[in-house]
Amino acid sequence: MYQSTSYLIAVDTKKTLFNGMYINPSSPTFSYRTARYKGKNLLLIGGGDHKTGQPSCYEDTYGILEQEAKKFYPNCEVLFRWNTRDCIPLDKIPYIGPYSSTMSDVFVGTGFKKWGMTLSNVAANIITDEICKKDNKYAYLFKPSRLKPIKNGDEMKNMLVQSANSLVLDKFKCANMDFDEIQNNSGSIVEIENTKVLIYKSPEGKIFAVKPICTHLRLFAFLE
Repeated sequence: MYQSTSYLIAVDTKKTLFNGMYINPSSPTFSYRTARYKGKNLLLIGGGDHKTGQPSCYEDTYGILEQEAKKFYPNCEVLFRWNTRDCIPLDKIPYIGPYSSTMSDVFVGTGFKKWGMTLSNVAANIITDEICKKDNKYAYLFKPSRLKPIKNGDEMKNMLVQSANSLVLDKFKCANMDFDEIQNNSGSIVEIENTKVLIYKSPEGKIFAVKPICTHLRLFAFLE
């Protein structure tokens, strides 16, 4: 499996909203639903997906969701932003069932590819049947031990290339730039008086500076 990051915004549209949950069939893909907050319905728009670890920018993540909201509700207000990570199997089918042939009493349900509310119900039914020693005609489809990456050779190749490009040794190279060269809503590690400093610029241009050293493990931090 690989990890995929997606984004969500909660919007006060200042309008009466629809009922239900929707997803568009085109690309880029967006999901639309509502949530109750302080006596009113907020619009939740999700999307902006990319593989976790790949470089991303505000415009292609939260920004594209805000554009989608403004398209329908020009006077709306974005109240909250957050993101999540999901497990995506190479063949896009979840792993549900016995963890392994040597651990028959341990079961797994994972790789729901962002459809957790529906596929977790599938997992609950299959695993319940497994525990109760009942046949489930769908169990073979989700068998965790079916891993055959060769069936999705293109995706397997992408994962290997990305892994090679993400080797940690390459991240220790410090960026050779000054504050003015750092774009808004991005960051870099710079050297100031022989000391490495992690600089982040907010979307508004406000500068934040921290020591790029983990206080627990004393490891050097790096930016994607």
